[in-house]
Amino acid sequence: MTLIALLSNPQSTGNKSGLPEMRAFCAHEPDIFHYEVEAVDQIAMALKSIALVKPKVLIINGGDGTVQATLTEMYQGGHFGDNPPPIAVLPNGKTNLIALDLGAQGDALVALKQMLDITRNDLENHVVVRKLIALSDDAHPTPVLGMFLGGAGLADIILYCRNKIYPLGLPNSISHFIAAVATIVSLMFNASARFLPVTSSNMRISMVRHGEIQGNFSVLMVTTLEKLLLRSKTGKETAEYVDNMKFVAVENNRSGLWTMIRDTMAGRFGSRAGAGLHLERDDVIEIESDRGCVVLDGELFEARSGRPITLRTTEPVPFLRLAA
Repeated sequence: MTLIALLSNPQSTGNKSGLPEMRAFCAHEPDIFHYEVEAVDQIAMALKSIALVKPKVLIINGGDGTVQATLTEMYQGGHFGDNPPPIAVLPNGKTNLIALDLGAQGDALVALKQMLDITRNDLENHVVVRKLIALSDDAHPTPVLGMFLGGAGLADIILYCRNKIYPLGLPNSISHFIAAVATIVSLMFNASARFLPVTSSNMRISMVRHGEIQGNFSVLMVTTLEKLLLRSKTGKETAEYVDNMKFVAVENNRSGLWTMIRDTMAGRFGSRAGAGLHLERDDVIEIESDRGCVVLDGELFEARSGRPITLRTTEPVPFLRLAA
């Protein structure tokens, strides 16, 4: 049995400079099986090959699209039967939300060495489970899987950062800062210009347990990531709180904006409801919009009236977390 299977996409931004060093490291580590793909449509074949070596851990080394395609193929392809290996994600994408949620940040090669050490010595204590978000619509009857969905103005901000800021070649931290400033300007002053993101969208959100909300929202988030976990009043994670998708929506008005700014500055955004801010948990969510889209782990999906996007949770999937 191979300890680690490393699935790399050389086309991802982080790998264009760091992959040669990682290749050299893997070449001298017999416990690592390194498989490279040039495009996401090669991931199914990659996982078939990886399944043959029966790795104890599968590590994804690529951007958001690579991670999403791998999660989707692992869950739907059945390459590992009923016992898939824990999944880890190296911090190599633009946003790295899944990697950060699992404790991986900074240099990707350093994170890989830490994961190798854990796999050799203390794997069981580092395995956690997460449910995935399964997205389906008219164009995707077979669900696409991910862990973080942004909608309404948030989707426009993500696209603004991708299309306007990232091409400037700035470091990620500076790019995100510029996008945040542009967003605040657009929201606070209701400003519109070609160089500013569109920051609101009329949407209807239906939930099985919590009914329907409708309005103009500047932020919509749905996630199964623990970093955005909404906790119970005691601060403890009950089974209900862990199992369902976390839903956050901020109304595009002064109350919603100031609640978001205040809670973000206090480090508690997503932990409680407030004026203009909706927090719920559910296992089935439908989203419709007059215009607009949602972004699931980097991939764009249209949300249109009469053609809802449906989100459901999957069965728990094992992941490798660096901090025990």
